[in-house]
Amino acid sequence: MSKRIVFVINSLAGGGAERVFSTILSASAPYRDEYDVSVALLDREERAYGLPRDMSVQQLNSRHSLPRSIAGLARTARREKAQLAVSFLTRSNVAAAFAMMMRRQPFVISERVDTAAHLATGRFAWASKFLVRLTYPRAAAVIAVSHGVADTLVSDFGVERRRISVVFNPVDLDRIASLAAEDPSIEMRADDCIAMGRLVPNKNFALAIEGFARSGRRGRLVLIGTGPLHAELRALGDQLGLGERLVMPGFVENPYALLARGGLFVLSSNAEGFPNALVEAMAVGLPVVATDCRSGPAEVLATSLDGVKVAEGEGGLLVPANDVPAMADAIGLMGEPGRARAFGEQGRRRAAEFSVDRAVGAYWGIIESVMANGVAEP
Repeated sequence: MSKRIVFVINSLAGGGAERVFSTILSASAPYRDEYDVSVALLDREERAYGLPRDMSVQQLNSRHSLPRSIAGLARTARREKAQLAVSFLTRSNVAAAFAMMMRRQPFVISERVDTAAHLATGRFAWASKFLVRLTYPRAAAVIAVSHGVADTLVSDFGVERRRISVVFNPVDLDRIASLAAEDPSIEMRADDCIAMGRLVPNKNFALAIEGFARSGRRGRLVLIGTGPLHAELRALGDQLGLGERLVMPGFVENPYALLARGGLFVLSSNAEGFPNALVEAMAVGLPVVATDCRSGPAEVLATSLDGVKVAEGEGGLLVPANDVPAMADAIGLMGEPGRARAFGEQGRRRAAEFSVDRAVGAYWGIIESVMANGVAEP
């Protein structure tokens, strides 16, 4: 009889974790002969990402509430006779932990963010940290999206190192190549810089804007995304004299067509779980400049600052977080066409190491180990 596994996430309404969740399950067909796989979505929200048509999906109505998530998931796990839960995102992870502990069955947590930074603020930050410390160490296995995330789970949340496996996010290279070949929604120029993400403090797009303004680079800075800091970032660009050279198109349905035609990608974050956008830019051959923020960029570029302000990596340059002069210097250095072209070629090769097949195989290796042994073997 097939072993019964439920995959859990808040919703598929959009976002990096949701895209990875969909990608993993859509590429899991070779494993589904042995496992009976179902999905539980905690919130009733419109889906931005698809799942296999023959996969059972239970869409709950938790309304972003943790107690409702736990209660609804406990009922679902009981009805589905789940022998294992695999969950993504903090609320889903905590809910799955409680639901499966009630059933005395194992659970696997996939942690997508730098947990300490993600839970650093907010009205109930202390409660969230307490629940993570209570539940995560009890997981049969924890999948961290980067070594930086893994380190935080050990140092701040009491998870045993032997229970953690690092599996980088998968990048669907074929899909990206196909979308990159489409016509862009706005005109792009070869000397344009691109930054991309939600316009929130943690992404620190002010650093990208200030670094670009001071770099002396020609072209424009195209800042793709929406969020509460839109007006503030627009005002900063005007204050620094960028005017129309700061382009803020909002949400772009196909950013890959823009990335493929730009000249440089800039990641300016203060913290990341795993920088999907960085790898996606590298996948289309775009050279990059990235901050050495907690979790991700240094690992993707396979380098470290090691006492310097600008370090070369596999695909681009690494600079300290929140360092405007270093960011400006790096953007300026990437204005040399030969250097940028060489980094772009390196980056395309490096991005190929983050393939879907590799990530899916790693996930199912962990699942099979837990099902066979109760825990993931090192």
